[in-house]
Amino acid sequence: MSGAGLAVEDISWSPGKSGPVILHPASFHLAAGRILGVVGANGAGKTTLLRMIYRYTRPRTGRIVIGGEDLWSIAPRAAARKVAAVLQEQPSDFSLTVRDVVSLGRIPHLLGFATPGEGCTRAIDRALARMDLLTLAFRDLGTLSGGERQRVMVARALAQEPEVLVLDEPTNHLDIRHQLEVLSLIRNLDMTIVTSLHDLNMAAEVCDDILLLQHGRMLGFGPPDEVLTAGRVSSAFRVEARAEQLSLSNRPHFSFHLPNQTKESAQ
Repeated sequence: MSGAGLAVEDISWSPGKSGPVILHPASFHLAAGRILGVVGANGAGKTTLLRMIYRYTRPRTGRIVIGGEDLWSIAPRAAARKVAAVLQEQPSDFSLTVRDVVSLGRIPHLLGFATPGEGCTRAIDRALARMDLLTLAFRDLGTLSGGERQRVMVARALAQEPEVLVLDEPTNHLDIRHQLEVLSLIRNLDMTIVTSLHDLNMAAEVCDDILLLQHGRMLGFGPPDEVLTAGRVSSAFRVEARAEQLSLSNRPHFSFHLPNQTKESAQ
């Protein structure tokens, strides 16, 4: 199994010493090779958590350990060899080929302005092949569909050869077919992955573990069938959630409804 274990120890974040707490102290351990889905309503703290894990925002408290090393105590280049991120916003307005973009993932492995060597070439080729992009390698990124660009961004992250891969809403703005392609991709990557997802049923189907957040606090962490209960989901999303067991899956599946209004509130 590729990847490394991820230990999050009492991390929290607020904008300044006196600002409101966006993420209250959170702790969990994700074993190597497992997929973690971070879920919660808008404003729950998902993006803040992910930014700390891929070393964009420094935690106010606590630490993040990947493969036994504190992510924020090592040099940025070394950290970039441990964790890679694929974000929601995809570049599409510059004239780089698919291979050029994927090659950017090798920057953390270069020393100074060294010319990429054979190891870099092999890593780029592997990433292109893994994402089924060899036939698109010399196409301009701006000519690709949203789903194809998403695969390119994942290939760039894979070329980085990280120990942990962070995906921020990887299915955002994609149609159903491309969503299914990305989900199939996640299942088959065989590495330690942390991803935020809006669709709970999708998260339950794809992820080994779920971290449920509400107002910056952890409501639960563990296997989907343990964390995603009707009560927790209803509370976290302020809806009436009903759990349904599908015959072809052991994972939880939910239907959602707005809470019933009282006669007084309806008048």
